[in-house]
Amino acid sequence: MISSWGRLSRAEHAVRYLADRAAAPGQLRGAGPGVCFGMGRSYGDVCLNPGGALWDMSGLNRFIAFDPETGVLTCEAGVLLRDIQRLFVPRGFMVPVNPGTQLITVGGAIANDVHGKNHHRQGSFGDHVLRLRLARTDGALIDCGPEREPGLFCATVGGIGLTGAILEADIRLRRVAGPFIDAELIAFANLDEFFQLSDASEGTGATGKASAGFEHTVSWIDCVCGGGGRGIFMRGNPASATCGPLPKGGRLAVPFVPPVSLVNSLSLRLFNTLYYGLKKRAAGPSLVHYEPFFCPLDNVGHWNRIYGPRGFYQYQSVIPRENGREATQAMLGEIARSGNGSFLAVLKTFGQRQGLGMLSFPRPGVTLALDFPNKGAATARLFERLDAIVREAKGRLYLAKDARMPRTLLESGYPRLAEFLNYRDPGISSAMSRRLLGV
Repeated sequence: MISSWGRLSRAEHAVRYLADRAAAPGQLRGAGPGVCFGMGRSYGDVCLNPGGALWDMSGLNRFIAFDPETGVLTCEAGVLLRDIQRLFVPRGFMVPVNPGTQLITVGGAIANDVHGKNHHRQGSFGDHVLRLRLARTDGALIDCGPEREPGLFCATVGGIGLTGAILEADIRLRRVAGPFIDAELIAFANLDEFFQLSDASEGTGATGKASAGFEHTVSWIDCVCGGGGRGIFMRGNPASATCGPLPKGGRLAVPFVPPVSLVNSLSLRLFNTLYYGLKKRAAGPSLVHYEPFFCPLDNVGHWNRIYGPRGFYQYQSVIPRENGREATQAMLGEIARSGNGSFLAVLKTFGQRQGLGMLSFPRPGVTLALDFPNKGAATARLFERLDAIVREAKGRLYLAKDARMPRTLLESGYPRLAEFLNYRDPGISSAMSRRLLGV
Protein backbone atom coordinates (compact mmCIF):
# COMPACT_ATOMS: atom_id res chain seq x y z
CA MET A 1 0.00 0.00 0.00
CA ILE A 2 1.52 3.29 -1.14
CA SER A 3 0.55 6.86 -0.32
CA SER A 4 2.08 10.27 -0.94
CA TRP A 5 3.02 12.80 1.73
CA GLY A 6 -0.53 14.15 2.07
CA ARG A 7 -1.78 10.68 3.11
CA LEU A 8 -5.09 11.32 1.36
CA SER A 9 -5.28 7.76 0.02
CA ARG A 10 -3.48 4.43 0.15
CA ALA A 11 -3.56 2.01 -2.75
CA GLU A 12 -1.93 -1.14 -4.06
CA HIS A 13 0.83 -0.63 -6.64
CA ALA A 14 2.97 -3.07 -8.57
CA VAL A 15 6.34 -1.75 -7.36
CA ARG A 16 9.40 -2.44 -9.50
CA TYR A 17 12.78 -1.46 -8.07
CA LEU A 18 15.33 0.07 -10.42
CA ALA A 19 18.90 -0.21 -9.13
CA ASP A 20 21.04 -0.48 -12.28
CA ARG A 21 20.92 2.45 -14.69
CA ALA A 22 22.38 0.34 -17.49
CA ALA A 23 19.59 -2.21 -17.14
CA ALA A 24 16.82 0.32 -16.49
CA PRO A 25 15.88 1.04 -20.13
CA GLY A 26 15.23 -2.66 -20.69
CA GLN A 27 13.22 -2.90 -17.47
CA LEU A 28 11.02 0.01 -18.54
CA ARG A 29 10.43 -1.16 -22.09
CA GLY A 30 6.85 -2.26 -22.34
CA ALA A 31 6.50 -2.14 -18.54
CA GLY A 32 3.86 0.58 -18.42
CA PRO A 33 1.69 2.21 -17.82
CA GLY A 34 3.75 3.27 -14.84
CA VAL A 35 5.37 6.27 -13.20
CA CYS A 36 8.57 6.93 -11.25
CA PHE A 37 8.51 7.12 -7.45
CA GLY A 38 11.31 8.61 -5.36
CA MET A 39 10.68 9.49 -1.71
CA GLY A 40 6.94 10.08 -1.99
CA ARG A 41 7.29 13.66 -0.74
CA SER A 42 4.88 15.07 -3.31
CA TYR A 43 1.70 15.96 -1.45
CA GLY A 44 -0.92 14.78 -3.93
CA ASP A 45 -1.17 12.17 -6.68
CA VAL A 46 1.65 13.17 -9.03
CA CYS A 47 3.77 10.17 -7.90
CA LEU A 48 0.96 7.61 -7.57
CA ASN A 49 -0.45 5.05 -10.00
CA PRO A 50 -3.08 3.02 -8.11
CA GLY A 51 -3.45 -0.47 -9.52
CA GLY A 52 -0.55 0.06 -11.91
CA ALA A 53 3.24 0.01 -12.03
CA LEU A 54 5.38 2.20 -9.78
CA TRP A 55 9.08 2.40 -10.62
CA ASP A 56 10.96 2.90 -7.36
CA MET A 57 14.06 4.97 -8.11
CA SER A 58 15.60 4.95 -4.63
CA GLY A 59 18.16 2.30 -5.63
CA LEU A 60 19.65 4.59 -8.28
CA ASN A 61 21.51 6.55 -5.60
CA ARG A 62 25.14 6.66 -6.74
CA PHE A 63 27.46 9.60 -7.28
CA ILE A 64 29.13 9.23 -10.69
CA ALA A 65 31.57 12.13 -11.07
CA PHE A 66 32.44 15.59 -9.73
CA ASP A 67 34.59 18.35 -11.21
CA PRO A 68 35.87 20.64 -8.42
CA GLU A 69 36.93 23.26 -10.97
CA THR A 70 33.44 23.77 -12.39
CA GLY A 71 31.31 22.44 -9.53
CA VAL A 72 29.49 20.07 -11.90
CA LEU A 73 28.18 16.94 -10.20
CA THR A 74 27.00 13.90 -12.14
CA CYS A 75 24.80 11.58 -10.13
CA GLU A 76 21.97 9.10 -10.45
CA ALA A 77 18.42 10.32 -10.14
CA GLY A 78 17.73 8.59 -6.82
CA VAL A 79 20.40 10.53 -4.92
CA LEU A 80 18.88 12.64 -2.13
CA LEU A 81 19.51 16.38 -1.93
CA ARG A 82 20.41 15.79 1.72
CA ASP A 83 23.23 13.45 0.73
CA ILE A 84 24.61 15.92 -1.81
CA GLN A 85 24.61 18.67 0.81
CA ARG A 86 26.24 16.61 3.54
CA LEU A 87 28.96 15.37 1.21
CA PHE A 88 29.76 18.59 -0.61
CA VAL A 89 29.10 21.47 1.79
CA PRO A 90 32.21 20.53 3.84
CA ARG A 91 34.08 20.67 0.50
CA GLY A 92 32.87 24.18 -0.29
CA PHE A 93 29.90 23.44 -2.58
CA MET A 94 26.13 23.53 -2.11
CA VAL A 95 22.99 22.76 -4.08
CA PRO A 96 22.05 26.18 -5.52
CA VAL A 97 18.29 25.78 -4.98
CA ASN A 98 17.06 24.26 -1.73
CA PRO A 99 13.34 23.48 -1.35
CA GLY A 100 11.60 23.06 2.02
CA THR A 101 12.88 19.51 2.44
CA GLN A 102 16.18 17.81 1.61
CA LEU A 103 14.50 14.41 1.65
CA ILE A 104 13.75 14.34 -2.05
CA THR A 105 15.58 12.78 -4.97
CA VAL A 106 17.39 14.60 -7.73
CA GLY A 107 14.91 13.12 -10.22
CA GLY A 108 11.98 14.39 -8.18
CA ALA A 109 13.57 17.83 -7.87
CA ILE A 110 13.88 18.01 -11.67
CA ALA A 111 10.48 16.51 -12.49
CA ASN A 112 8.77 19.02 -10.19
CA ASP A 113 11.26 21.84 -10.88
CA VAL A 114 11.39 22.68 -7.19
CA HIS A 115 12.14 26.19 -5.95
CA GLY A 116 13.55 27.64 -2.76
CA LYS A 117 13.85 30.90 -0.87
CA ASN A 118 16.20 32.39 -3.49
CA HIS A 119 14.15 32.24 -6.68
CA HIS A 120 14.81 35.93 -7.35
CA ARG A 121 18.55 35.13 -7.51
CA GLN A 122 18.91 31.50 -8.57
CA GLY A 123 15.64 30.59 -10.25
CA SER A 124 14.43 27.03 -9.77
CA PHE A 125 16.20 23.67 -9.73
CA GLY A 126 16.00 23.15 -13.48
CA ASP A 127 18.02 26.30 -14.13
CA HIS A 128 21.09 24.45 -12.78
CA VAL A 129 20.68 21.17 -14.66
CA LEU A 130 23.13 20.93 -17.56
CA ARG A 131 22.20 17.48 -18.84
CA LEU A 132 19.92 14.62 -17.98
CA ARG A 133 19.64 11.08 -19.27
CA LEU A 134 16.10 9.99 -19.93
CA ALA A 135 14.85 6.43 -20.46
CA ARG A 136 11.63 6.16 -22.46
CA THR A 137 9.29 3.19 -22.27
CA ASP A 138 9.97 2.31 -25.93
CA GLY A 139 13.55 1.50 -24.91
CA ALA A 140 15.10 4.76 -26.12
CA LEU A 141 17.85 6.34 -24.01
CA ILE A 142 18.17 10.08 -24.64
CA ASP A 143 20.62 12.68 -23.35
CA CYS A 144 19.10 16.15 -23.34
CA GLY A 145 19.88 19.61 -22.01
CA PRO A 146 19.45 23.29 -22.75
CA GLU A 147 21.27 22.92 -26.07
CA ARG A 148 20.66 19.25 -26.91
CA GLU A 149 17.09 18.11 -27.47
CA PRO A 150 15.97 21.36 -25.80
CA GLY A 151 12.27 20.68 -26.37
CA LEU A 152 12.38 17.35 -24.56
CA PHE A 153 14.55 18.90 -21.85
CA CYS A 154 12.09 21.74 -21.20
CA ALA A 155 9.21 19.25 -21.15
CA THR A 156 11.02 17.04 -18.63
CA VAL A 157 11.99 19.85 -16.24
CA GLY A 158 8.77 20.34 -14.30
CA GLY A 159 7.11 17.67 -16.45
CA ILE A 160 5.78 15.69 -13.44
CA GLY A 161 7.47 12.49 -14.60
CA LEU A 162 5.45 12.08 -17.80
CA THR A 163 8.25 12.28 -20.40
CA GLY A 164 10.34 9.32 -19.24
CA ALA A 165 12.41 8.08 -16.33
CA ILE A 166 15.32 10.36 -15.40
CA LEU A 167 18.29 8.07 -14.74
CA GLU A 168 21.11 10.55 -14.16
CA ALA A 169 21.82 14.27 -14.30
CA ASP A 170 24.62 16.84 -14.42
CA ILE A 171 23.99 19.61 -11.88
CA ARG A 172 26.12 22.70 -11.32
CA LEU A 173 26.70 23.24 -7.61
CA ARG A 174 27.57 26.66 -6.18
CA ARG A 175 30.62 27.57 -4.12
CA VAL A 176 30.10 28.46 -0.46
CA ALA A 177 32.45 29.43 2.34
CA GLY A 178 30.73 27.19 4.85
CA PRO A 179 27.41 25.78 6.05
CA PHE A 180 26.04 28.94 7.66
CA ILE A 181 23.54 31.66 6.79
CA ASP A 182 23.52 35.24 8.09
CA ALA A 183 19.80 35.37 8.84
CA GLU A 184 17.38 37.97 10.15
CA LEU A 185 13.79 37.81 11.41
CA ILE A 186 11.44 40.78 11.10
CA ALA A 187 7.81 40.93 12.25
CA PHE A 188 5.29 42.59 9.94
CA ALA A 189 1.73 43.65 10.70
CA ASN A 190 -0.02 43.37 7.32
CA LEU A 191 0.42 42.57 3.64
CA ASP A 192 1.54 46.06 2.72
CA GLU A 193 4.45 45.73 5.13
CA PHE A 194 5.22 42.27 3.73
CA PHE A 195 5.52 43.57 0.16
CA GLN A 196 7.63 46.53 1.28
CA LEU A 197 9.97 44.19 3.15
CA SER A 198 10.13 41.79 0.25
CA ASP A 199 10.99 44.48 -2.30
CA ALA A 200 13.58 46.06 -0.03
CA SER A 201 15.15 42.72 0.93
CA GLU A 202 15.36 41.41 -2.63
CA GLY A 203 16.74 44.70 -3.95
CA THR A 204 13.85 45.12 -6.35
CA GLY A 205 13.97 48.50 -8.05
CA ALA A 206 11.86 50.25 -10.64
CA THR A 207 12.75 47.63 -13.28
CA GLY A 208 11.37 44.81 -11.11
CA LYS A 209 14.73 43.00 -11.31
CA ALA A 210 16.71 41.99 -8.23
CA SER A 211 19.98 43.90 -8.09
CA ALA A 212 21.14 43.81 -4.46
CA GLY A 213 19.99 42.81 -1.03
CA PHE A 214 19.35 39.36 0.41
CA GLU A 215 19.58 36.11 -1.50
CA HIS A 216 17.02 34.23 0.61
CA THR A 217 13.61 35.64 1.53
CA VAL A 218 10.43 34.00 2.79
CA SER A 219 7.73 34.64 5.37
CA TRP A 220 5.41 32.77 7.68
CA ILE A 221 1.97 34.33 7.73
CA ASP A 222 -0.82 34.04 10.29
CA CYS A 223 -3.80 32.80 8.28
CA VAL A 224 -6.31 32.73 11.16
CA CYS A 225 -6.02 36.27 12.53
CA GLY A 226 -8.94 37.58 10.48
CA GLY A 227 -7.11 37.81 7.15
CA GLY A 228 -5.02 40.78 8.30
CA GLY A 229 -1.77 39.31 7.05
CA ARG A 230 0.56 39.66 10.02
CA GLY A 231 3.60 37.45 9.94
CA ILE A 232 7.33 36.90 10.32
CA PHE A 233 9.69 37.77 7.47
CA MET A 234 12.92 35.80 7.22
CA ARG A 235 15.84 36.81 5.05
CA GLY A 236 19.46 35.75 4.80
CA ASN A 237 22.71 35.56 2.87
CA PRO A 238 25.40 32.88 2.69
CA ALA A 239 27.79 33.58 5.56
CA SER A 240 31.56 33.80 5.36
CA ALA A 241 31.79 32.17 8.80
CA THR A 242 33.15 28.64 8.95
CA CYS A 243 32.22 28.09 12.60
CA GLY A 244 28.82 28.50 14.19
CA PRO A 245 25.82 26.72 15.72
CA LEU A 246 25.29 23.18 14.46
CA PRO A 247 21.91 21.45 14.07
CA LYS A 248 20.66 19.91 17.29
CA GLY A 249 21.34 16.23 17.64
CA GLY A 250 18.52 13.71 17.63
CA ARG A 251 15.34 13.77 15.64
CA LEU A 252 11.83 14.25 16.91
CA ALA A 253 9.05 12.16 15.41
CA VAL A 254 5.29 11.88 15.50
CA PRO A 255 5.01 8.24 16.66
CA PHE A 256 1.52 7.39 15.41
CA VAL A 257 -1.48 8.72 13.52
CA PRO A 258 -3.95 10.27 15.98
CA PRO A 259 -7.61 9.27 15.60
CA VAL A 260 -8.54 12.85 14.63
CA SER A 261 -6.60 15.75 13.16
CA LEU A 262 -4.61 17.74 15.70
CA VAL A 263 -4.97 20.75 13.41
CA ASN A 264 -8.24 22.49 14.30
CA SER A 265 -9.52 26.00 14.91
CA LEU A 266 -8.48 25.97 18.57
CA SER A 267 -4.97 24.56 18.07
CA LEU A 268 -4.38 26.82 15.06
CA ARG A 269 -5.29 29.99 16.91
CA LEU A 270 -3.20 29.01 19.92
CA PHE A 271 -0.19 27.96 17.85
CA ASN A 272 -0.26 30.99 15.57
CA THR A 273 -0.58 33.42 18.46
CA LEU A 274 2.30 31.81 20.35
CA TYR A 275 4.48 31.43 17.26
CA TYR A 276 4.02 35.03 16.17
CA GLY A 277 4.73 36.32 19.68
CA LEU A 278 7.84 34.19 20.18
CA LYS A 279 9.32 34.99 16.78
CA LYS A 280 8.55 38.69 17.17
CA ARG A 281 10.49 38.75 20.44
CA ALA A 282 13.34 36.83 18.79
CA ALA A 283 13.50 39.26 15.84
CA GLY A 284 16.90 40.40 14.70
CA PRO A 285 20.04 38.97 13.10
CA SER A 286 21.53 35.56 13.84
CA LEU A 287 23.93 33.02 12.40
CA VAL A 288 22.20 29.73 11.54
CA HIS A 289 23.16 26.42 9.95
CA TYR A 290 21.73 25.83 6.48
CA GLU A 291 19.67 22.76 7.49
CA PRO A 292 17.25 24.44 9.95
CA PHE A 293 17.22 27.56 7.77
CA PHE A 294 16.16 25.77 4.58
CA CYS A 295 14.37 22.70 5.96
CA PRO A 296 13.09 23.28 9.51
CA LEU A 297 10.64 20.35 9.41
CA ASP A 298 13.16 17.73 8.29
CA ASN A 299 14.05 17.22 11.95
CA VAL A 300 10.48 16.14 12.75
CA GLY A 301 9.88 12.64 11.46
CA HIS A 302 6.42 11.80 10.09
CA TRP A 303 5.06 15.28 10.83
CA ASN A 304 2.36 14.60 8.22
CA ARG A 305 0.68 12.29 10.75
CA ILE A 306 -0.61 15.19 12.85
CA TYR A 307 -3.43 15.69 10.34
CA GLY A 308 -5.04 12.42 11.35
CA PRO A 309 -6.29 9.42 9.38
CA ARG A 310 -7.93 11.46 6.59
CA GLY A 311 -4.69 13.19 5.64
CA PHE A 312 -4.26 16.73 4.38
CA TYR A 313 -4.03 18.89 1.29
CA GLN A 314 -1.50 21.53 0.44
CA TYR A 315 -2.77 24.41 -1.65
CA GLN A 316 -0.03 26.48 -3.28
CA SER A 317 -0.73 29.20 -5.80
CA VAL A 318 1.29 31.84 -7.60
CA ILE A 319 -0.37 35.08 -8.66
CA PRO A 320 1.07 37.71 -11.03
CA ARG A 321 2.49 40.60 -9.02
CA GLU A 322 0.02 43.15 -10.37
CA ASN A 323 -2.82 41.11 -8.88
CA GLY A 324 -0.90 39.62 -5.96
CA ARG A 325 -1.83 41.99 -3.14
CA GLU A 326 -5.58 41.84 -3.73
CA ALA A 327 -5.72 38.10 -4.50
CA THR A 328 -3.62 37.17 -1.46
CA GLN A 329 -5.84 39.30 0.78
CA ALA A 330 -8.93 37.69 -0.72
CA MET A 331 -7.58 34.16 -0.16
CA LEU A 332 -6.60 34.90 3.43
CA GLY A 333 -10.06 36.31 4.03
CA GLU A 334 -11.76 33.19 2.67
CA ILE A 335 -9.51 30.95 4.75
CA ALA A 336 -10.19 32.90 7.95
CA ARG A 337 -13.95 32.85 7.35
CA SER A 338 -13.91 29.12 6.66
CA GLY A 339 -12.44 28.28 10.05
CA ASN A 340 -9.75 26.23 8.28
CA GLY A 341 -6.13 27.17 8.33
CA SER A 342 -2.56 26.07 8.57
CA PHE A 343 0.38 26.05 10.96
CA LEU A 344 2.57 26.16 7.87
CA ALA A 345 1.40 29.17 5.89
CA VAL A 346 4.21 30.44 3.65
CA LEU A 347 4.21 33.65 1.60
CA LYS A 348 6.96 34.63 -0.81
CA THR A 349 7.58 36.65 -3.94
CA PHE A 350 9.19 35.05 -6.99
CA GLY A 351 11.75 36.82 -9.16
CA GLN A 352 11.31 38.23 -12.63
CA ARG A 353 11.88 35.02 -14.57
CA GLN A 354 9.61 32.39 -16.04
CA GLY A 355 10.24 28.75 -15.21
CA LEU A 356 12.47 26.85 -17.61
CA GLY A 357 10.05 23.95 -17.98
CA MET A 358 6.83 23.97 -19.95
CA LEU A 359 4.95 23.04 -16.77
CA SER A 360 7.26 24.76 -14.27
CA PHE A 361 5.35 26.38 -11.43
CA PRO A 362 7.43 29.51 -10.63
CA ARG A 363 6.62 32.71 -12.48
CA PRO A 364 6.96 36.39 -11.58
CA GLY A 365 4.54 37.08 -8.77
CA VAL A 366 3.62 36.09 -5.22
CA THR A 367 3.14 32.55 -3.97
CA LEU A 368 1.05 31.45 -0.99
CA ALA A 369 1.24 27.86 0.35
CA LEU A 370 -0.94 26.39 3.11
CA ASP A 371 -1.76 22.97 4.53
CA PHE A 372 -5.38 22.02 5.22
CA PRO A 373 -6.68 18.97 7.08
CA ASN A 374 -9.01 16.93 4.92
CA LYS A 375 -12.54 17.77 6.08
CA GLY A 376 -14.27 16.38 3.03
CA ALA A 377 -16.96 18.55 1.47
CA ALA A 378 -16.15 21.61 3.60
CA THR A 379 -12.54 21.60 2.38
CA ALA A 380 -13.68 21.08 -1.22
CA ARG A 381 -15.97 24.12 -1.00
CA LEU A 382 -13.14 26.27 0.34
CA PHE A 383 -10.87 25.16 -2.50
CA GLU A 384 -13.52 26.05 -5.06
CA ARG A 385 -13.61 29.59 -3.67
CA LEU A 386 -9.80 29.79 -3.67
CA ASP A 387 -9.71 28.41 -7.24
CA ALA A 388 -12.04 31.20 -8.36
CA ILE A 389 -9.70 33.83 -6.88
CA VAL A 390 -6.63 32.24 -8.51
CA ARG A 391 -8.36 31.94 -11.89
CA GLU A 392 -9.62 35.54 -11.81
CA ALA A 393 -6.11 36.77 -10.90
CA LYS A 394 -4.57 34.76 -13.78
CA GLY A 395 -2.58 32.54 -11.42
CA ARG A 396 -1.74 28.84 -11.27
CA LEU A 397 -1.47 25.99 -8.76
CA TYR A 398 1.64 23.90 -8.06
CA LEU A 399 1.33 20.42 -9.54
CA ALA A 400 3.77 18.92 -7.01
CA LYS A 401 1.34 19.85 -4.21
CA ASP A 402 -1.97 19.24 -5.97
CA ALA A 403 -4.49 16.44 -5.45
CA ARG A 404 -7.73 17.94 -6.76
CA MET A 405 -7.51 20.96 -9.09
CA PRO A 406 -9.94 20.97 -12.05
CA ARG A 407 -8.54 20.61 -15.55
CA THR A 408 -9.82 24.06 -16.48
CA LEU A 409 -7.44 25.61 -13.92
CA LEU A 410 -4.54 23.56 -15.30
CA GLU A 411 -5.30 24.80 -18.81
CA SER A 412 -5.66 28.44 -17.81
CA GLY A 413 -2.61 28.41 -15.54
CA TYR A 414 -0.18 26.56 -17.83
CA PRO A 415 -0.32 28.07 -21.33
CA ARG A 416 2.39 25.69 -22.66
CA LEU A 417 0.34 22.57 -21.84
CA ALA A 418 -0.44 21.75 -25.49
CA GLU A 419 3.25 22.05 -26.38
CA PHE A 420 4.17 19.77 -23.46
CA LEU A 421 1.78 17.04 -24.58
CA ASN A 422 3.88 16.49 -27.72
CA TYR A 423 6.68 15.11 -25.52
CA ARG A 424 4.67 12.78 -23.29
CA ASP A 425 5.80 9.19 -23.08
CA PRO A 426 2.69 7.12 -23.93
CA GLY A 427 3.89 4.36 -21.63
CA ILE A 428 3.75 6.58 -18.55
CA SER A 429 0.59 7.29 -16.60
CA SER A 430 -0.15 8.50 -13.09
CA ALA A 431 -3.19 9.24 -10.97
CA MET A 432 -2.58 12.93 -11.67
CA SER A 433 -2.24 12.51 -15.43
CA ARG A 434 -5.49 10.55 -15.64
CA ARG A 435 -7.28 13.09 -13.45
CA LEU A 436 -6.06 16.15 -15.36
CA LEU A 437 -5.27 14.84 -18.85
CA GLY A 438 -7.49 11.79 -19.19
CA VAL A 439 -4.61 9.32 -19.76
